[in-house]
Amino acid sequence: MNKKIQVPLLKKDIEELKAGDYVYLTGTIYTARDAAHKRMYDSMKKGEELPIDLNGNVLYYLGPSPAREGQVIGSAGPTTSSRMDKYTPDMLDAGLKGMVGKGKRSKEVIEAMKRNGAVYFAAVGGAGALLAQCIKEAEVIAYDDLGTEAIRRLHIEDLPVIVVIDKDGNNLYETATEKWAR
Repeated sequence: MNKKIQVPLLKKDIEELKAGDYVYLTGTIYTARDAAHKRMYDSMKKGEELPIDLNGNVLYYLGPSPAREGQVIGSAGPTTSSRMDKYTPDMLDAGLKGMVGKGKRSKEVIEAMKRNGAVYFAAVGGAGALLAQCIKEAEVIAYDDLGTEAIRRLHIEDLPVIVVIDKDGNNLYETATEKWAR
């Protein structure tokens, strides 16, 4: 089913999303990859304030290529999500409600998603130039020294994603495999 959702995510929207739904996200999300996740995780462990409020927000696992002249952002394809798995349960416990990436997630992340009512979306890997067209504004807001891995605030319009894991832990990667194995 196709759905249009505003971000940050509302509880009612998360409750309606099911694994396999096609979704178009519009609003504000944040980018964060490996290095930014490690810094935020370390800050959380020290009790320091994070550069973004995780509560209700969505992180896009993205390290964009440089923007060409006249572009808002360069290629904006997703990064492999499992690289963030060791940090993600704590971020979910701190209020993170959505993630956009590609690939499977660990059992610990899925349990934290169920515990916190969060959702994992997949964006199509290899389609970064097309996904970049959905990004209308991009601004580095933290960890500028990390270059492409700095945290960015993105304003997006109709970013196409698929719900891979819903708040109940239903996992499209597993159900699709089972379906096609029959």
